[in-house]
Amino acid sequence: MRRAPSIVTATATALVLAIAAGCDPSPAPSSATTTATATATSIATTAPMGGGPSPSGLSPLSPQAMADQPTPAAPPAAEAEPEVIAAQHLLVAYKGAKGAAKTITRSKADAKKRAEEALAKARKGDDFTALVKTYSDEPGAADRLGNLGKFKREAMVKPFSDAAFKLKVNETSDVVETEFGFHLIVRSE
Repeated sequence: MRRAPSIVTATATALVLAIAAGCDPSPAPSSATTTATATATSIATTAPMGGGPSPSGLSPLSPQAMADQPTPAAPPAAEAEPEVIAAQHLLVAYKGAKGAAKTITRSKADAKKRAEEALAKARKGDDFTALVKTYSDEPGAADRLGNLGKFKREAMVKPFSDAAFKLKVNETSDVVETEFGFHLIVRSE
């Protein structure tokens, strides 16, 4: 019955291979010793014998040099999504859209075109409140100026909430389609 080599034998073998590969076998400081030994083993088994450069033309780093490498910085944490936002919007409805007034006769394609026209004006800098008065089909929009107040994500239909909660304050959304029609949204807080 054959026994597996002990850790001492494996470490000694790694050091011999590291020396043969031209690596510095001196132990790295503190807890990096285990990592450096594993690195030396990895380098020794992949580097060509004789200590020359690897096939890529690069020479392997010594375990000490590996231990001295800076740790990459963690990526910045993503900004947490707020629980509540406030927004203003305009809605361009079409015949057959949920909640559309019976007086709405435009087609879905015409409603989208009208919403895109309002978006172009908003992007040029036209006053959004004036655009609400001109373009919005939402009942009471002119009185409220499209103001929705503060709301949680769950308070609105998913496509609307997804778009609104991605916006930065004072940013205008692209045209957003919901079952009610086509919206433009401006996040106000």
